[in-house]
Amino acid sequence: MTTHGADGTGGADALLTVLELLAGQAPPARFDALLDGARRDGLDDDGLDRLERAVALAGRVHAERAHAARREAGLTALADTARDLTLSYDLDGLLRVITRRARRLLGLDLAYITLSGPHGASYVHTTEGTRASRAEGPRLAPGLRIAEGYGLGGAVQLHGEPVWTPDYLADERFAPSGSLDAGVHAPAFDEAAESALRAEGLHAIVAVPLRSGDTVVGTLFGADRRVRHHTSEEIGLLAALADLASLAVEKAGLLDRTRAELTELERDSARARTRLARVRHISETHGRIMNLVLAGGDLCNVAKAAADALDATVLVRDPGGRCLAAAGDIPGLDEEAVAKASLDAHARRRPIPAGDDTWVAPVIAGSEDLGGLVVHAATGLTGEDERLLELAAQAVAFLLLMRRSTAVAEGPVRDELLDDLIADPPHAPQQIAQRARRLGVDLRRPHVLVLARPEGGEQGRAVVWASSYAYRLSGLKTVQGGCIVLLLPGVDASAAAKAVAAELSPLLGHPVSVASAGPGWSPDGVGRMHREAGRCLDAMSALGGTGSAASVQDLGFLGLLLSDDNDVDGFVEAAIGPVLDYDAERFTDLTRTLEAYFASGGSPTNAAEALHVHPNTVSRRLERIGELLGPEWQKPGQVLEVQLALRLQRTREVLARGRVAPERPRPPAAPPEPAP
Repeated sequence: MTTHGADGTGGADALLTVLELLAGQAPPARFDALLDGARRDGLDDDGLDRLERAVALAGRVHAERAHAARREAGLTALADTARDLTLSYDLDGLLRVITRRARRLLGLDLAYITLSGPHGASYVHTTEGTRASRAEGPRLAPGLRIAEGYGLGGAVQLHGEPVWTPDYLADERFAPSGSLDAGVHAPAFDEAAESALRAEGLHAIVAVPLRSGDTVVGTLFGADRRVRHHTSEEIGLLAALADLASLAVEKAGLLDRTRAELTELERDSARARTRLARVRHISETHGRIMNLVLAGGDLCNVAKAAADALDATVLVRDPGGRCLAAAGDIPGLDEEAVAKASLDAHARRRPIPAGDDTWVAPVIAGSEDLGGLVVHAATGLTGEDERLLELAAQAVAFLLLMRRSTAVAEGPVRDELLDDLIADPPHAPQQIAQRARRLGVDLRRPHVLVLARPEGGEQGRAVVWASSYAYRLSGLKTVQGGCIVLLLPGVDASAAAKAVAAELSPLLGHPVSVASAGPGWSPDGVGRMHREAGRCLDAMSALGGTGSAASVQDLGFLGLLLSDDNDVDGFVEAAIGPVLDYDAERFTDLTRTLEAYFASGGSPTNAAEALHVHPNTVSRRLERIGELLGPEWQKPGQVLEVQLALRLQRTREVLARGRVAPERPRPPAAPPEPAP
């Protein structure tokens, strides 16, 4: 150590030593030791005074240097924090960085951040430096709810400025009965939050706001477990860190919103791509269906194409509910629900659900009801499927209108052909066959003739329907004598008459009388079937059967009289054929029993006497006859036919027995042998 004398030279040396210590950044204790040594060496009062002033100035320089160093360290920490916040963190990661830097920056025991929640309350979001407490009760941990207006955080929310206390537990301003601003604000009390702070043993607490614009969105807390007086510089550093945290929170929120918007855009894009794919699928499917229609495809082709596209079963029905075409079958279909849904579908002009996985789509052209599509999809229908169903219904309507237009366009030619077929005498058969082939009608196949007479109302609508109906079934149609004449392929005349009546009557809304005859297998028989059907229609009117449908065969023995070919064999077979066959196979006498039963006036006892058998035998035979002819064989209508058939059969047997077989020619006599 330098020795200082009592003269002026010793004082100058001491001042130089102060400068050397200051330049060497010596600690304050070295300056105090220098001052003590000068006093021991007996430095004069003037020199000692100058030395004390120099040491004091050196202390100030040292303090300023320490302050600058701390400030530089704080600014460096803030710069590092700002740099860290530029990295890609989520909100949780950013707030953990802030609390960690706050502890390091001010040497705090604990730091935590609360964010504003709904209804004015705040929630602890991030903590750093808490200690695990074994005591029961709330902990200062993420998720802890803090009541609105409680403690330092409530004061920060109210004023938007930093608030601090050296000893929170002893500060009466934050007691339940205290007042932060002398009667202006009485802070709320939160027992759970208070218990958590006491469990951590916190004393010195400083709270600074996290702002988003002019709004306080949260609070950054720094706390010590000892009494500590924070300087304005420390509070400023924590406030600056809070401002960085606010930017980080805002950035994280912006990133979250951007990510959410990007995710939603991706979802929208995926939905748009899916919808575009479905729209493309609908367009392609509609194009295929329309190509089928334009290429001459029938309703079955269209129904199958629609069923394949919808992965469903599709039925095409007319306005009366009759199935025109089908792609699959719908077991257990609720017809009542379908009928109700069909009315709703035509009223709303769009597909309507008709029960579980079943839909009805209207087939309409303008205001005209052309029928409907019944669809059963096991997996249900989406909005795009409903649109495809509408387009399929439009295609069916277009096909039906095309058929009608074609039938109307070819109507005169087809009418003329049928007129020539039923003319008397008929036209040249070869020419008629060629004309029929050109119209797609094969007269060599079995066909029946149907006469339909609308009973009242206008005939025009019925004629238009008949043209479409005949065209649809590859038949012919004309109008003669107020009746619609249809020549249709088939062998069952009765079924053809009932089908025409079932479709035409609901369409016109009033009864239609329908008679039929056939089948025939050549153009020559059409005129005969027309005459028979006409007589059948007249007989139905005479018998009060207006508005019904029947064939010549349905009229029993009247049909035998009305028929041109008088098919006796067919009549007998229809009336008592099963009984005749039973007798022939088992050598029984059921036929004789029937004759005796009718001859005795329907008395089994008298019939038994005539047959020389026991009455029980007759009863058993009558039961067997009932099994063969049906339970209604003794009703007046059928009894008359049975008796007539018995008479015809007995007459044919008598004529057969009376027929003489021709003699076989004798061989010519041999010529005499020549004489020897």
